[in-house]
Amino acid sequence: MVRRKKEKKKQSAWGIPKGIVLLATPDGWRTSVLTMEGGMLCGRLDVPINTNPEDARASAAVMVTELARDFHDTVVEVHWDPPTEPWSWTAQVTLASENELPSPATEG
Repeated sequence: MVRRKKEKKKQSAWGIPKGIVLLATPDGWRTSVLTMEGGMLCGRLDVPINTNPEDARASAAVMVTELARDFHDTVVEVHWDPPTEPWSWTAQVTLASENELPSPATEG
């Protein structure tokens, strides 16, 4: 009997999310995801330019919860901070407790 070599699961190059910055720009919605390891992932949010802020925040929250689930097998919750500017939003991302069900689109 030939045994297959046990493959080690590669650690993801993406860190576990700990925060989100969402910006409304003339070119569309931009995000920066801050990680627990000190990294930052930046990019465009895949929604139309004219998407309202509540829907953009919900979309960003879903993106981050799916990132944590798919790359780290981790369930996270997103909690949006009160806005300080009309074009900028921030959120805190926390690990969900094991007894709670995740809510991908939380507070607005």
